[in-house]
Amino acid sequence: MILESALLDVLPGREDEFLAAFAEARPLIAVQHGFRSLELRRRLDEGHGPRFLLQVEWETLADHTEGFRGSAEYQQWRDLLHRFYRPFPEVEHYGEPVLSA
Repeated sequence: MILESALLDVLPGREDEFLAAFAEARPLIAVQHGFRSLELRRRLDEGHGPRFLLQVEWETLADHTEGFRGSAEYQQWRDLLHRFYRPFPEVEHYGEPVLSA
């Protein structure tokens, strides 16, 4: 299992619009080969701009980097969501846990 992680800095005042667009985009990723699950969490710390943590579980790295990113659904995902990010997020991938508690 691979964990994709991205910090999404959303333009201030556009959080509700972003969440509505994300709800529309979610089915586009959920139908992808190798998709397992996703979580989107809102940052709670006060005094900072709006930020969300996106974590997506994939079966393999290629399911995300080649499969989803090479799909027609990714183009729709990009059209729906990428306009909300400043700066554009860095996406990272992680392997299996090395420690759990």
